[in-house]
Amino acid sequence: MAKDRDDELNQDLPGGDEFSLESILAEFGGGQKQKKTEEDTIPFPVVPKGHHPASPTKKPGRVLTFPDGGQDQVRRESRSAVTRQPPVEKEPPPKQQQPPADNVLDFPEEAAGTEESPLAQGINRLLKKADDYAEHMFEEEGVEDDTAVRRAEEFIPGTDEEEAPSPRRRERKPRKEPPPAPDLPPADLARRYGKGLKGMRVRSTLVFLLFLPTLYLTLDIFPHPQALTPQLRVLALAGVQVLAMLLGLDVLFRGLFGLLRLEFGMDTLLLFSCAATLADALTMYQLDSREGQMPYCAAIVLGISLLLRGTYRKRRGLRLACKTAASASHPYLVTLDEGKWNGRDTYAKWSGEAAGFGRQMQASDGAQRIFRRICPLLFIASLLLSVVASIGRGAPERLLWCLSATLTASTSLSGALCFGQPWLALCQRLSKSGAAIAGWDGVTATGGSGILVTDSDLFPPGCVSLNGIKIFGDFPAEKVVADTATLIRESGCGLDKPFHDLLRSQGAIYRRVSNFFCYEGGLSGVIRNEQVLVGSTDFMRLMEIALPPGLRVKNAVFCAIDGELAGIFALNYTLHGTVDPALTSLIRNRVSPVMATRDFNLTPAMLRQRFKLPVDRMEYPAVERRVELSDEDQLHSDILTAVLCREGIGPYSEAVVGAARLRRAVRASALVASLGAVVGLVLAFYLTFVGAYASLSAANLLVFLIMWLVPTPLISGMVNKY
Repeated sequence: MAKDRDDELNQDLPGGDEFSLESILAEFGGGQKQKKTEEDTIPFPVVPKGHHPASPTKKPGRVLTFPDGGQDQVRRESRSAVTRQPPVEKEPPPKQQQPPADNVLDFPEEAAGTEESPLAQGINRLLKKADDYAEHMFEEEGVEDDTAVRRAEEFIPGTDEEEAPSPRRRERKPRKEPPPAPDLPPADLARRYGKGLKGMRVRSTLVFLLFLPTLYLTLDIFPHPQALTPQLRVLALAGVQVLAMLLGLDVLFRGLFGLLRLEFGMDTLLLFSCAATLADALTMYQLDSREGQMPYCAAIVLGISLLLRGTYRKRRGLRLACKTAASASHPYLVTLDEGKWNGRDTYAKWSGEAAGFGRQMQASDGAQRIFRRICPLLFIASLLLSVVASIGRGAPERLLWCLSATLTASTSLSGALCFGQPWLALCQRLSKSGAAIAGWDGVTATGGSGILVTDSDLFPPGCVSLNGIKIFGDFPAEKVVADTATLIRESGCGLDKPFHDLLRSQGAIYRRVSNFFCYEGGLSGVIRNEQVLVGSTDFMRLMEIALPPGLRVKNAVFCAIDGELAGIFALNYTLHGTVDPALTSLIRNRVSPVMATRDFNLTPAMLRQRFKLPVDRMEYPAVERRVELSDEDQLHSDILTAVLCREGIGPYSEAVVGAARLRRAVRASALVASLGAVVGLVLAFYLTFVGAYASLSAANLLVFLIMWLVPTPLISGMVNKY
């Protein structure tokens, strides 16, 4: 028999003729005898003699730290002890070299404390991501071959998933709260704005007629009688200006009252221009005759006429909008809800009381809000520059002329027209459609990139009708109609009206339903312990309901009771003529329609094939999200965008698009007017500083102001061109 290698190595060890596992553990465990348990030790299998397993099985337990001798040697000693074979006396083995303390060679590693370079760290991260991707690359392989998945893809329409909002999305600045004006009813506001409206129109016409004699007296291109000396012409111009100021006293006083409320607008600046020009005309020949030049009375009279005209058009638009909002007892409200769909601001239409409409209508318009920031600076600059150009040049007698020139040049003639002209044009168009914008606060509540479109928007009441009914099996007609109408009403879709009329004609009543669910393409519920399914053709096929062979009904409602087809209700959808233009107008203005429909027949495929609508530019959420977006009890913004008095998407889209275009037009016109005022102030200061009377004549200044007036009608005329 061959000698046992373990016996040869263990025969010189002290401790008797026999070794046990307890003695070994007691010796190498620090002298403390431990209790042998499965949790505290690593059991070694009994290996037959001469058999060497390639990889021994590893079991859980506590790993012990052994002294010098190596893990391999201790394992051999433990295996020998477990077999409990007594050692055989043998001759002492020849001296041989002791095995190394550890047979495992450690690979060289970087020294502790050294950090990897950023390039190495980046490469390691990329390699880790590549390994993770390779591990999960084929996890979903073969899922597309599942029968249920293929059936769902065939019969269920494709939906658009909602993207998670980007963390770097620019947040909207909080909109300023509307001024605390009383929230009067729209009818009362309409009567208030209607008072004195005709008189204002007549006065604006009279002031414009007064502009004609001032133009004649100012320009030298017309022959003047010899009796009409330059001094008399100046006095005549002053008299006509006083008459024009009396006719426009209400709008000038509004500018004075605005100054008391710290609201310095373009009307306030015109008031100071009137005072400076009138004082300059009355003292012109006593202080500085300016080589026979005329005062700027013609520009002032034209400014008063346009101020009256702009105020008249604004009040007329406000009156028209209030009358439109008051024409419906239960109007629809349009609001811009923040983050409603896909993390973006979206317009929503809902039914409710027009609370806050009267308060928003009395707020300041967009042009006034811009001018109230520019006009105080223009006024202060006019005062300072006039002092520099007159007293600073050693000519204090020219102070009134400098004030008149700088204030008149910085007063834009289009100050009141920037909002009044496009506002009236838009209100006239929207009133014909049954829509009214809720003041400038409603105009600023625009800029959303989506608009929720419901069943009643695409197909208002009367556009969907029943075209036929067929009952199958032994089911009573009253039962089939009642079950179908009950699920339709429970879903809240646009088919409630025709099925309600059918229910009444059949003498049936609604029934109590439980376990109601909405699916893509259909509905389900339990009525009187019977499972009722209501949906489209594809939904019935998906639910494995047997349909009649050769069925060619395109738009219909199917009803199945306990897995058996009970009835078919054929429908006729009629698209209103305003739907296609309204959707096209929304898409052109970068407002994406979001279909929040509940009618299972209104799928993108049906709308594209039947009515040729641009569904590729529309978004179609999942059924759960559509139900949530069309919920009547959801929260909405406190600021109204518009009030609608008619059904359909036509007034809805016109109000949204019109308000957005009005906002851009008013801001553009106000900025152009402000730029013209700044340019006029700079030129007037330079010409007064150098004393160029001929260059800064009344005729030249009038032409300059009229040139800066031209962009406003051009910009305003594009508001309702959509």
